[in-house]
Amino acid sequence: MAIRFFSDGIAFRLRHQRKISQWLQTVAFRENKTSGNLTYVFVSERRILELNRQFLCHNDYTDIITFDDSTEKEISGEMYVCIDTVRKNAERYHTGFENELLRVMVHGILHLCGYNDKTEQEQQSMRAKENDSLLLLSDNSVFPDQWE
Repeated sequence: MAIRFFSDGIAFRLRHQRKISQWLQTVAFRENKTSGNLTYVFVSERRILELNRQFLCHNDYTDIITFDDSTEKEISGEMYVCIDTVRKNAERYHTGFENELLRVMVHGILHLCGYNDKTEQEQQSMRAKENDSLLLLSDNSVFPDQWE
């Protein structure tokens, strides 16, 4: 079981990788899943658009594309995160970049756990799960040495 982080064609390095990995594994555990091989690849708008066109037949930008390779109990997959779109969304939603990035990252995990966001009801459920997951980061009993 491993969570790996890479950048493809952009100068971006995720800080606090160990803490974020622990948090994402905790989120999976709360959904009665174990984490297998999970890969996050941070990319540009151009790359996310290429992926969206090639694999999803969409001609637009998005913040994350998740490729699921999970089994019933173990989540595995690749998640491509567009750093440019995350930055724009942070401004749009009046939140910090790191908060928006964490929301997008856990969004990918929740997709691997079986959550969808096609309908308005699914979007509301996904948003609630994201919010609950983000609250874990402020819970000192879960992460006592948060972001040190």
